[in-house]
This record gives sequence, structure tokens and C-alpha cells, in this order.
Amino acid sequence: MTVKKLTETLSVSTFVPPAELARAAAGFRTVINNRPDGEEPGQPSSESIAHAAREVGLDYVHIPVVPGQIGASDVDKFAGALDQHEGPVLAFCRTGTRSTMLWALSQAGQRSADEIISTVKEAGYDIEALRPRLEQGAAA
Repeated sequence: MTVKKLTETLSVSTFVPPAELARAAAGFRTVINNRPDGEEPGQPSSESIAHAAREVGLDYVHIPVVPGQIGASDVDKFAGALDQHEGPVLAFCRTGTRSTMLWALSQAGQRSADEIISTVKEAGYDIEALRPRLEQGAAA
């Protein structure tokens, strides 16, 4: 599990196995899983991750997103989860990229594209390809 802080209340991570959720509970109150069930062989189900999260006192949200197919409804669900659940929040997927992209797109219109891209770059992610969507969201 590699955790990277995006904001004071949101960090993103590579996949968090159920056995490592106790470690995550030390610094977070909510975990958002952005992986669809069955994304790769042997991957624990959302249900098993939810159970493990609740056992260590974490709120759990599952917003499955297929790589390369982030839609407006996914972004809305992610933004809603951040608004409705207590932070700090740890969002994860296989590499952390989808979770990062969901956050970035949820910020379009609230922050400039340059600010979003810079924040994400400091965490080690390159989302320059999202610039048109970020700028379009800011215009809306």
C-alpha cells in the first residue's frame, strides 16, 4: 500500500488489501474503493473489503470505475462521498490513478486546471491528458 496525500482530507493509494485496513484505520476515517470486483484474478471482493473496513472502524464506500471510462456520474458519486463521509479519506484503486482522476475531475470548476494538475503532480501522478475535461468543467 503506497499512500499519497492530495489534500489535507484526501489521500490516494494503490490497492489496500483487507489485512492492511487496520493500518489505514490509524490515519483515516473513510475508505473509498474505486476498483470493480473481478478486475484481476484473486482480487478480494468489495464485500470482503467492506467487512474488514467496518471491523476496524472505517466507513466504506464502493464506487467501481473501469479504467479509462470515468463518467460524470462516477465523478458525482466520488464528490458526494467526500461530502457525506467524515475525513480524512483514503481512496484507492489498483495504482491510485483512477482515484486521483476522480478527485481531479470533482475539482473542475472549483480550482483551476493548473492548480489541480500541479497538486496531482506533487503526489506523483500525471493527469495532463485530463486538462481539456478540467478546463471544460471550469467553464461550466
